[in-house]
Amino acid sequence: MGAVSPDGAGERDRDIDQATLAMVFSQSPVSLYIHDLDLRLVKYNTAGRELRGVPPAELLGQPMSELAPGFDFPTIEQIMKRVRDTGEPVFEQEMRGFPRSDPGTEHVVSMSAFRLHDAAGRPLGVAVSLVDVTDRARARARLELIHRANERVGTTLDIAHTAEELAEVVVPELADVVTIDVLDSALRGEAPSLRMVDERLPLRRMAFRAARETERSLTPIGEVGRFPAGTPHAQSLIDLRPRLIRRLDDDTGWPADDPARAELIHGGGVHSAMMVPLAARGAALGLVSFYRWRREGPFDDDDLALAAGLADRGAVCMENARRYLREHTIASVLQRSLLPSHPVTLSGMEVVHGYRSAGAGGDWFDVIPLSGARVGLVVGDVAGRGIHAAATMGRLRTAIRTLAALDLAPDETLARLDDLVLSLENEDAGSMDPTEKPPTSATCIYAVYDPISRHCWFARAGHPPPVLVHPAGGAEILDIPAGPPLGVGGPPFESAELDLLDGSVLALYTKGLLTGRPGGADAALTQLQRVLTPADRPLDERCGDVLHTLLPARPSDDAVLLLARTRTLAADRVATWTLPCDPAIVATARTMTARQLAAWNLDDLTFNTELVVSELVTNAIRYATGPIGLRLIRDTALSCEVSDCSSTAPHLRHARTMDERGRGLFLVAQTTQRWGTRYTPDGKTVWAEISEAAA
Repeated sequence: MGAVSPDGAGERDRDIDQATLAMVFSQSPVSLYIHDLDLRLVKYNTAGRELRGVPPAELLGQPMSELAPGFDFPTIEQIMKRVRDTGEPVFEQEMRGFPRSDPGTEHVVSMSAFRLHDAAGRPLGVAVSLVDVTDRARARARLELIHRANERVGTTLDIAHTAEELAEVVVPELADVVTIDVLDSALRGEAPSLRMVDERLPLRRMAFRAARETERSLTPIGEVGRFPAGTPHAQSLIDLRPRLIRRLDDDTGWPADDPARAELIHGGGVHSAMMVPLAARGAALGLVSFYRWRREGPFDDDDLALAAGLADRGAVCMENARRYLREHTIASVLQRSLLPSHPVTLSGMEVVHGYRSAGAGGDWFDVIPLSGARVGLVVGDVAGRGIHAAATMGRLRTAIRTLAALDLAPDETLARLDDLVLSLENEDAGSMDPTEKPPTSATCIYAVYDPISRHCWFARAGHPPPVLVHPAGGAEILDIPAGPPLGVGGPPFESAELDLLDGSVLALYTKGLLTGRPGGADAALTQLQRVLTPADRPLDERCGDVLHTLLPARPSDDAVLLLARTRTLAADRVATWTLPCDPAIVATARTMTARQLAAWNLDDLTFNTELVVSELVTNAIRYATGPIGLRLIRDTALSCEVSDCSSTAPHLRHARTMDERGRGLFLVAQTTQRWGTRYTPDGKTVWAEISEAAA
């Protein structure tokens, strides 16, 4: 093949240019407009005529203001002038508007502009290309809206807040007005019914959002309303199917049954609507209503699909919030039912408590009357929160009350409680789904105070140390061996013993009291000591001051504070004797008992008390050696205690008819309010309490 001459190459290039130009003006799908330097239209292609929807004869010679009706003309003209004056092209500038070819629908076009030159390089005009990218822009906008909803909807476990977040996301991007109504039962945490919902069920308005600030909700936020039967709102709730109403006008029938929304439609200019149910797990939670009045285009099927997806997202978040609310309510009720409900009246101690809940945790406290006018103080904290934490707390509180009734030392009490926690952990590990395993780790402090000797015994299991406020002023953190938390194993628990002056104040608390303010636990402990002093202030006032000072308005953890002011039982309310181990002394013991009861004006209790003293002293003489101690204590009940040096525990027996022995402790149990045995380093003490009401 021979070479092409330069003249032949030039002619071929001109043919290609002309063919390309002809194709651009006759076949290209991209709209092309050629303007002169005055920005008047001088040439356009076929696609440009179709986009404008204007007769061809009316296009040529027209300025941009006539060629771009429904679009932002000043912005377009500004772009073209900049291209004309600077020669710098503009690429893919998106513009929104309503073209004459489809005035009822907003379109998005991508605009590019170039300056044209003649062979000498002089400017001839401006070429503008337009591509309709409405579908692409809508798809991108929907993806962005879904992404924004995933980020912003459901940030809290609160139904009302979730509804507000959903309303903020969809206005004005999808709708001009949105209302969100939720079944009133769901707001109380009740499980949604799988039965068909009807128009009689009340719905509470939880959110309203409008593009124009002057718009107001027909139903005020927080108030209850209903959707009349026959409306698309009610139908969507009944069958859980979304409804699309493309055009609302005076001929629409259902607003006649719903006058309030008829005013919104006819008076407010609303022309299109969607009703989308909020449903989770096949049950209705509420309804989202979308309206348009500002945008000229109606909702379409793509909008309905998008609205349904957003409503599904909101419904899942609301269902999670409802389930959390229900669990929180159950846990709170369970927790309150397991905590002490009435204050205990004690002669040897004044006790007040403060409890600030952050949402159904496992913190607990207890005040346990013990034998010999002693008092047990307990504060504990179960790891975690919710129903499992509250249930575990109830188990531990019941267990430590049972152990306290055995009159064990505080360290031994915590050791047995630790064994219980470990056994519960092993039991739950084999019977539950690991993901639902309840918390079994806990901390606890147990103190026993004797108002007669003023001794106080402490033991703690991984719990914050107690604070002691001295009667003369000043507060100190008691150095009690910490011990490991319950349920984690470790070294044995240790106890500590202190003598407390009359009027001392003990403060037991959970770690939640120390984590509410900046500065850490050490700073909080220092602040706690300062607020607790001086010791002579009323306990209830001091308790309130501590909670107000150390805790924020919305604490992140439960906090318990137990304050106890010690008292010394008056000497004239205790009578003590040491008796020889001789059967003949039993009659003397009865005589001394009767004389003491007469001094206390308790003659009506003489018969029962003499019987108890006689049986207990007789048992001590029969089974022990060495001196025998007899003590009477007048407290909220009359206590009778017999001590000996034997560690053998008495056993209650039920004697048969012909048996001559074995009825002693049975008689004691029948004539007293309660009885028991506690062990001491030197032996044991058998005690019994006789209620003054028994007289």
